[in-house]
Amino acid sequence: MADEFELDTDDLERRMDGAIANLRTEFGSLRTGRASASMLEPVMVDAYGSPTPINQVGTVNVPEPRMVTVNVWDKSLVGKVEKAIRESGLGINPQLNGTIIMLPIPELNEERRRELGKVAGQYAENARVGIRNVRRDGMDQIKKGDLPEDERKMWEQEVQEMTDRTIKRVDEALEVKQAEIMQV
Repeated sequence: MADEFELDTDDLERRMDGAIANLRTEFGSLRTGRASASMLEPVMVDAYGSPTPINQVGTVNVPEPRMVTVNVWDKSLVGKVEKAIRESGLGINPQLNGTIIMLPIPELNEERRRELGKVAGQYAENARVGIRNVRRDGMDQIKKGDLPEDERKMWEQEVQEMTDRTIKRVDEALEVKQAEIMQV
């Protein structure tokens, strides 16, 4: 029976990579004082009776480093898009120009930078928790495998090394994001 045991390390790796991908998406939505189309990804617009991502009701562009524009396709939704942006908590004041909504990105003050750094830390910690949960699942599979001790330890070591590598990637991504946030 021990010979039949095979841990699906590809599945564990894929799930850990999913936590990293989710972290990158969350980091993309954090405002760093520079314009980025991804900062509007979490904004949902009440369009046609259901919450709709902003990029499905208009074109999001970054024409200059401190400006994001949203060219709303349906004129009747301009007010709803503007309202969604105001209520999103991004701290951006939209300006209307016909069907184009301009979003000037203000300079971040020191206090707001520190807050964003803490939020980035929370996102990274959530990713670490997700990775540790995947590790726990792998370890549980190994324990249920009825393996000889040396083989069990070899599998546990492999899962632990995979976990350590992935958490190191989270820490590196957090360092880069915090440096980006604190950059004036």
